[in-house]
Amino acid sequence: MSLYASRRRSNLTAMALCLLATTIGIVWLFLILFSLLLNGLPHLTFEVFTEMTPPPGETGGGLLNPIFGTLMMTVLGVGIGAPIGILAGTYLAEYGRYSKTTPTIRFINDILLSAPSIIIGLFIYGIVVVPMKNFSALAGSLALAVIVIPVVVRTTEDMLLLVPNTLREAASAMGLPRSHVVWHVAYRAARTGILTGVLLGVARIAGETAPLLFTAFSNNFWSASLMKPIASLPTTINSFINTPDANMKQLAWTGALIVTLAVLALNIVARILGGTKKQS
Repeated sequence: MSLYASRRRSNLTAMALCLLATTIGIVWLFLILFSLLLNGLPHLTFEVFTEMTPPPGETGGGLLNPIFGTLMMTVLGVGIGAPIGILAGTYLAEYGRYSKTTPTIRFINDILLSAPSIIIGLFIYGIVVVPMKNFSALAGSLALAVIVIPVVVRTTEDMLLLVPNTLREAASAMGLPRSHVVWHVAYRAARTGILTGVLLGVARIAGETAPLLFTAFSNNFWSASLMKPIASLPTTINSFINTPDANMKQLAWTGALIVTLAVLALNIVARILGGTKKQS
């Protein structure tokens, strides 16, 4: 009985610590969301999405140019990084599962996954910005793509490894080639997880500031060129929040709220689409 009582106390202690840690995390999360809503929601108006960033000392203005720049670089970065990540994860899970090089590739991917984003920004700065002698939206997109790749690789590999081998064996027994088995069986079974990995990549790059400071820099004016500096919400927030101008500080809070709501909306849509596909 003493051993049972000791184990019961240990279990209760562990459960209490887990509950405490969860409560602390949830409390901080709600405090952050409450702060964003309190400071950013009152000024989340239509003008924020239709007007350019104002110069110092002026009132009003919006975040049209940084919003466009963020969307442009995020779409291009995900468009470059996600296919590479999915293909690399597919190789690790389907074709190179028992290859001697797979552990090395996985180890390098883990290093890239945990690498500080500022190091990636400096890397792209050295191989893209310096030869071009100019900051550009293209360089910023490449930096974001490098950040996306390891996230998608890890998630794609994990999701494909969860697909039962019996499904692959049944498809192969019907005479399907390996590529068709991967495309029509493995991908269909793991598509929700792969989509989640892509969204995790989007969430990872949505608030990145350091790599964009070294690559895309910023631009207070409208720019849609890939070869010129371009504004983004993270760099604009970082710039505006450090100024004494009250209007710019308010726009920074509003921009932070927009980033948070955008990532939240993407995750909700992905969950809904994933549930709809499962039912079908």
